[in-house]
Amino acid sequence: MTIAYKKLHDTFARLSRFGHLSAIAGWDAAAMMPPEGGQARSEALAELSVLTHQILTAKQVGEWLEQAGGEQLNDVEQANLREMRRHYQQAALLPESLVQAKSLAGARCEQAWRIQRKSNDWEGFADNLKEVVKLSRQEAQLRSEAAGISRYDALLDLYEPGMTSQKLDVLFGDLKTWLPDLLQTVVEKQKSETRIAPQGPFDIEKQRQLGLKVMERLGFNFGAGRLDVSAHPFCGGVPQDVRITTRYNEDEFLSAMMGVIHETGHARYEQNLPKEWLGQPVSNARSMGVHESQSLLFEMQLGCSEPFLKSVYPLVIEQFGHRKGLDESNFMKLNQRVQPGFIRVDADELSYPAHVILRYEIEKALMEGDVEVDDIPALWNSKMKEYLGINTVGNYRDGCMQDIHWTDGGFGYFPTYTLGAMYAAQLFQTANKAIPTLQDDIVRGDLTALFQWLQQNIWQHGSRFSTDQLIKNATGETLNPAFFRTHLENRYL
Repeated sequence: MTIAYKKLHDTFARLSRFGHLSAIAGWDAAAMMPPEGGQARSEALAELSVLTHQILTAKQVGEWLEQAGGEQLNDVEQANLREMRRHYQQAALLPESLVQAKSLAGARCEQAWRIQRKSNDWEGFADNLKEVVKLSRQEAQLRSEAAGISRYDALLDLYEPGMTSQKLDVLFGDLKTWLPDLLQTVVEKQKSETRIAPQGPFDIEKQRQLGLKVMERLGFNFGAGRLDVSAHPFCGGVPQDVRITTRYNEDEFLSAMMGVIHETGHARYEQNLPKEWLGQPVSNARSMGVHESQSLLFEMQLGCSEPFLKSVYPLVIEQFGHRKGLDESNFMKLNQRVQPGFIRVDADELSYPAHVILRYEIEKALMEGDVEVDDIPALWNSKMKEYLGINTVGNYRDGCMQDIHWTDGGFGYFPTYTLGAMYAAQLFQTANKAIPTLQDDIVRGDLTALFQWLQQNIWQHGSRFSTDQLIKNATGETLNPAFFRTHLENRYL
């Protein structure tokens, strides 16, 4: 290992260890921490963010990056250097004071949101969100000026490198030309089908046991991860210690089960990132679009398919027994039901893109300064009525307060969900061609071949390749949204 590169390698390994602590502390704040611990935790995490910012933006790091560019490096080291440079450049743009202020404001807003959402307190939430938006705009402006791109694109690039709002407008614009009609057609088609809501209550502990058994079926490594409860389902932690959460409702169990499947997709990706590169930027997940492709491949492509539902149906009966609405046929129909609703995380895959496009359009306008926080509820309601025919006036809890992302300044993240859905369709259809027995394997509960394919084509590569190159290597072409349309039409028409 060459001199400058070795110094960078050691520095980023140190940063990774601090990131480990931050990730576990963040998980604890969401899943375990008592309410009165919030202020101290916010201050501790803000201090940690400042410390890592100081280490990453130190003058010598920039010098080592320049020197390492002239050293003899192998392909993986060159990819790692590229990612190191990207991390350094992103961090060096921001003053320490902004990093600290944004961390504190985000933690404060998120922790208050957990209570404010339950009480439908938009005014209280808006007060905190305004500070987060102000600081996020400052960050976006600095990044925009440095990169010569729009403020929103500068934030989008943090989550999906290489993606722009211009590209998104084309992708989402195409969706708008055919998805509303398909959604309406399927809704009308399903009106003639009988679906019976299973009769609860569904014991929370039995729901948890079902989730654990499904995670086991999906290959989750319980020696390097765990399942807990939080206000908003998420996957956190680090590859060696992945923490996923869900939430439960005694009246129905499908939301929790599908939430677990979704987060397990994230977790399997994390648990199978290249172990020989762990602690280095090249070992990280390629992008949030790729990350969401794994969760949505698990949840939608696999989890809502008839073969998979057949395979897990006995696990459902094992926990809840035979009861009205839980016959196998109805269980299949419930998991492929298309019905526009308020909540994004519970949305069917035909409605889901509308939820994402709505958020994308609002957050882009918010970051560009075209709208303000006080405008969000009316905008939200207008777009929900236009896209899904749903009125959210006064219902902030199930409307513009339902997501956690904006509370800590995660502007630019939402588009990655629909990008992920498109990647997932493309990957799964390619895997089906590569594994002729896959559908039969799934019915038998044997997912070995699928996981081996994902390991070979996605998981083991970390951030070695660009997103476009990764998808092209796996499927033979870069993102092609036609796969997504084909999937939806084949499943629902």
